[in-house]
Amino acid sequence: MLEFIAANTIVRLIVLAVIFAAVLGAVLFAANIYLHRQARLTRLHEIDEAEPVAVTGMRSLRSLANDGAWSRLAAAVEAAGIDLSDTRQDRLAGHLQLAGYTSTAAPRVFTLVRLLLVFALPIAYLLLDYWTGDPPGFMRAYIVSALLAVIGLYLPNLFVQSRIERRREAIRNGFPDCLELLIVCVESGLGLEAAIDRVGREMVRSHPRVAELLSMTTLLLRAGASRDEAFRKLGKAADVEEVRSFTTLLIQSDKLGTSITATLRVYASEMRERRKLRAEERAYRLPVLISIPLVVCMLPTMIGVLMLPAVIRMVRDVIPAMLQGG
Repeated sequence: MLEFIAANTIVRLIVLAVIFAAVLGAVLFAANIYLHRQARLTRLHEIDEAEPVAVTGMRSLRSLANDGAWSRLAAAVEAAGIDLSDTRQDRLAGHLQLAGYTSTAAPRVFTLVRLLLVFALPIAYLLLDYWTGDPPGFMRAYIVSALLAVIGLYLPNLFVQSRIERRREAIRNGFPDCLELLIVCVESGLGLEAAIDRVGREMVRSHPRVAELLSMTTLLLRAGASRDEAFRKLGKAADVEEVRSFTTLLIQSDKLGTSITATLRVYASEMRERRKLRAEERAYRLPVLISIPLVVCMLPTMIGVLMLPAVIRMVRDVIPAMLQGG
């Protein structure tokens, strides 16, 4: 039996796929049981400590708009009996919100994508090797499939982290312009809440990330939240050091009764200086970054061109003269 499996490529691939699916299924089954148990314990702990909360069946318009094909697919997978919840659900949801995924189904969709990639990448590799006519060996296929499964498990994390970095960079670049517009609005006679609302509507096209933060702050203030609470949530939602410092400065100015206009003008000047320093830092890094391809690609070619005449001269004249003299 073992000789037949080793001699037949198709049977070897099938056995490899069955072993891989069995191991992965056992891991998922054990993880599912563990997650269910942790979810029950967490729920019991919340019920024991929290006050009773009335649960309504109404859903917000934003949740209805964000429920797309991936959300329905995640709901169908959970209905089939596979739990897509995470032990760190709140932390994962906050991480995805920083990347721009504000839907309530985003954590489940994220888990579903990781699960699909764990299966899809090894299967795609095995099918590609089989169709190219060069089937891999048993150990090679097993090791490469395991590595691809690990890559599929962590690839969504890298994608989300890159989106978070791009969002932070967009907020850093757009926030100085936001401060300039706030100064203009406040100096023209608008209050701070009205100025934030106005600037948020004006920056929808130029800096949508900053406009989203300002709109969220405006909605919180209209809903009855205090300035301290609204500004602290603004700094937390932005997750950018400059915005957190700005919100802290606004809270302190509001408590101490200092001029908001003077505060905005001083901080706007500091933000412009920081943006200028970041641009200069990137400009100074360019020669160092350019030197790497120059050394790797051009330096060996230049050395070869300079040494080639000397090498030819030695081969034609020096070495034959040395051999004749010897």
